[in-house]
Amino acid sequence: MVKSRLIKLAALAGIIGPVVFAIMVTGLTFAEASFMRSIGWEPFGNVLDWPSGLALGPYGWLMTITFFVCGVLMAFFAYGLNLALQEKFATTLLMLAGFAMMGLVFTTDPTIRSYPKTWHGFLHDGFFAVLGVILMLGMLLLGRVFQKSEHWRNLAIYTWATLALVVPTFWLKGPWFYLFLSAILIWSEVTALRLRSTQ
Repeated sequence: MVKSRLIKLAALAGIIGPVVFAIMVTGLTFAEASFMRSIGWEPFGNVLDWPSGLALGPYGWLMTITFFVCGVLMAFFAYGLNLALQEKFATTLLMLAGFAMMGLVFTTDPTIRSYPKTWHGFLHDGFFAVLGVILMLGMLLLGRVFQKSEHWRNLAIYTWATLALVVPTFWLKGPWFYLFLSAILIWSEVTALRLRSTQ
């Protein structure tokens, strides 16, 4: 009973997290568009410092809170997957990705600046790199885990197809980063909905 309740709560966390992140990033992008352009961002060209740079703007505290809250939700969602799938390694990687997302509360440095990189800028970049790498590795392994379960099997190909899309777009940056972020958020939502259906 307790296990089932935890899985349901974790699934809810996994459903809420991507929606909150998408709403906050979209809203702040519009609200801080002038500021973002002032630090070099171009919505359909050079997407420099997006979305991390939103934390530098006039409503930046909202982006900082979003990084932390969504990281907590991701980590708890991964815990629910662990309980449901009875698999530790891939789900632990997903949980660590959530912790890395929480680390994005250390404010980034704008790429175009007149001062040396700060300690918190180094930490932000480090957590961002860790988040991307372990999330993609976790997805790779989760696809294999999904393949072994009848209830999850049809998510295996979808997970690997998403991974094939996000790997190049993560490194290409530019407008491609919109595609990377959208694919990750949609995959997270679909996986969370599947987790909820297991209970």
